[in-house]
Amino acid sequence: MEIRHLKHNEIDINKWNICIRDSFNGIIYGYFWYLDILCSEWEALVLGDYESVMPIPVARKYSIDYIFQPFFTQQLGVFSVSKLSPNIIEKFIQAIPSKYKYIEQNFNTFNKIESHNYNTKKQITYELDLIEPYENIQKYFSTNTRRNIKKAYELKLTISKDISPNQLISLFRNDKGKEVSILKEKHYEQLSTLITFSLRHHLGEIYGVFSKEKYLIAAAFFITSHNKSIFLFSASNEKGKVNRAMFLLIDQFIKENSEKHLTLDFEGSNITGLARFYSSFGAKACEYTFLKINKLPWYFKLFKH
Repeated sequence: MEIRHLKHNEIDINKWNICIRDSFNGIIYGYFWYLDILCSEWEALVLGDYESVMPIPVARKYSIDYIFQPFFTQQLGVFSVSKLSPNIIEKFIQAIPSKYKYIEQNFNTFNKIESHNYNTKKQITYELDLIEPYENIQKYFSTNTRRNIKKAYELKLTISKDISPNQLISLFRNDKGKEVSILKEKHYEQLSTLITFSLRHHLGEIYGVFSKEKYLIAAAFFITSHNKSIFLFSASNEKGKVNRAMFLLIDQFIKENSEKHLTLDFEGSNITGLARFYSSFGAKACEYTFLKINKLPWYFKLFKH
């Protein structure tokens, strides 16, 4: 069966969304609206009558057309209503139009790339199954995590969901955001639009932690689809870090969502400190594959690292 390359305006939005909805490996990053917010010029590869699809986020720089991984989409790749083999994944990669000389893409955890013709790297996300009662899940918290949660309660920190997207984003920009130069104004605008849309359609929640003086010191946005809640974006100021506010926040989310057919995806990380933090709640490491293809002329490759 032929894999077709479609421009953005050629994609059947309804069929696309049905495929993502019904895919055995569906995830919220794949929905048409989600991709539109983060990459208005994305294209697609479609197998058959939308039985399997692959979004292609595209851009152009220095007269070079390339494929990239948009911010706030940890995993893309091929989504399918039926089982995917490494052979099918290979066919999708080969179907990428040849004009795209530079490709960086995270495939999802169900996409296996076995060919040695590509530059690939294993990435890690951490996932926690919430189907058991809270008391059972809590047994797997590390001793340090239990201690930090207890400390947060002793400091009389409180949780609220009456938090706006702007409050969350401002908290990040005023602290960690000062060090993250890669995030530009347009990315914050995209994030604000994404969170606002998700809240309006009951796809996500913002949790905030307040000090006993009623100041917001930590917050996080969770977005949910396909029985998976993604810890998509978070922020904490210095007081929040000292008072272990994020430990309390995640504990509260787990407590409220335990005994549900739901997985909490921490969305990372290869960074040792974050990996330790996520695994301290009993989350397990899951692998997905980063693919890089560089067919640029040598004089462009000099600028790529």
